[in-house]
Amino acid sequence: QVQLAESGGGSVQPGGSLTISCGITGWRTTWRKYCLGWFRQAPGKEREGIGVVDSDGSTAYVDSVKGRFTITKDNEKKTLTLQMTRLKPEDTAMYYCAADFTGEGGPGNCGPWDDLFGDWGQGTQVTVSS
Repeated sequence: QVQLAESGGGSVQPGGSLTISCGITGWRTTWRKYCLGWFRQAPGKEREGIGVVDSDGSTAYVDSVKGRFTITKDNEKKTLTLQMTRLKPEDTAMYYCAADFTGEGGPGNCGPWDDLFGDWGQGTQVTVSS
């Protein structure tokens, strides 16, 4: 059974940086095809996907974070990381990591699509404010 747990959220000033992590238990290194993602939900708004990384290490981001956010994965440590730079007040949200290890998601079929992912973390709050 796969379980995800985010950590590292907090408050930061506009223009600052923050890195949040997602520990993934139950991730088997023998799984060859998968998709991992980061999502966020701001108060009063729908959850939005912001970026993904597939089993080959290819990443994709939505325009609003492209060039500012970086997603990496560590297969040995079984972690997913989101490095955020040049943060803006509009980046304030609850951030969630998600995983699809069913084999449906993977290279060629890995994107920030809510319905692709079946395993989710509980979220970590990121607040950008002066």
